[in-house]
Amino acid sequence: MDDATEPRITLHPHSRRVRVVIDGTLLADTTRAIELRERGYPPRQYLPREDVRMDLLTPSDTVTHCPFKGNASYFTFGEHKDLAWSYGRPKEGMEAIEERVVFYRGVID
Repeated sequence: MDDATEPRITLHPHSRRVRVVIDGTLLADTTRAIELRERGYPPRQYLPREDVRMDLLTPSDTVTHCPFKGNASYFTFGEHKDLAWSYGRPKEGMEAIEERVVFYRGVID
């Protein structure tokens, strides 16, 4: 299949263990991630909030818009500003990532 005919975004639920550790603190540990693959971007692991230490994350004022996924709200941990984000009400077809949390790869130990 050539790139032009593949969907721009594909979702891939999996049971591989995903852990997020930042500055020695375990922020997430799950076997229920959904990998989102979007053309032109690295794959991202969307984690259920139940498996994320939301009590350690602080909502920030940052909001971004993706024409394919919707509006994302961001979270901060300590000095790491906007290190994670979540789509509260994603666009049609992206409901599987609703309220899930995704972390930037570069901040993960």
